[in-house]
Amino acid sequence: MLLKDKVMVVYGAGGAIGGAIARAAAAEGARLYLTGRKEGSVEEVARDIEGADVAAVDALDELAIQDHLDRVVAAEGRVDVSFNAVGIDDDGIVGTPLIDLDAERFLLPVVGYARSYFLTAQQAARRMVPNGSGVIMTVTALPSRAGSVLVGGYGPAHAAKEALTRSLSAELAPHGLRVVGVRPHGIPETESMRDVWRLKGAGSTWEQFQAYLASTTHPKRVMTLPEVADVAVFMASDRASGMTGTTVNLTMGSLDD
Repeated sequence: MLLKDKVMVVYGAGGAIGGAIARAAAAEGARLYLTGRKEGSVEEVARDIEGADVAAVDALDELAIQDHLDRVVAAEGRVDVSFNAVGIDDDGIVGTPLIDLDAERFLLPVVGYARSYFLTAQQAARRMVPNGSGVIMTVTALPSRAGSVLVGGYGPAHAAKEALTRSLSAELAPHGLRVVGVRPHGIPETESMRDVWRLKGAGSTWEQFQAYLASTTHPKRVMTLPEVADVAVFMASDRASGMTGTTVNLTMGSLDD
């Protein structure tokens, strides 16, 4: 088992990606601490994972993150993996041209994503450094590296997260920590992709929009949640010990490296 007895905290565990990664990590032996702003959706994921701990944690609230991690460390003695899969509400952002966005709405995802990842990574690192090991992870998206229309500040937001991954790795690698990310694209099971279709689909049906997404990839099909989760689990495992300061491209060729 790739993550046998690893203590893993997942932020945003109630979302499609966070939930898929939590289930895949549990299948590989991890001990899961699942969090979200509201416990309801997280509890749905926890029902599939024996022994998973569920807590309401606002990943934009430094004290809430600290308190939760202190509880994890008190119970387990350590934190091995921190995964940030937090999403930011896109109401009034996706579908609006940049020239029509006010600065506050443009900056909402930029500040929100960067703050959440910074706080969860920083607090995890403070508890990992004394043990000389740990993995800090997040998920980004294609607009971090490629121009995309009508997505407001989401491109800069994910670019900031990828830059933070590199900077955190440079500082934390000498202490035995790894910092990595995964960058999927066009996953139909996620609510955010449904939002993009509703706001950018230009009258296309959901099936037509999925066909369009598939047409942008090399294998001419869309990415699946299990594929993302399997790579994330590998990246969290000791078998990926040579990888840090990088974001793995899971866009299936939609974005060239």
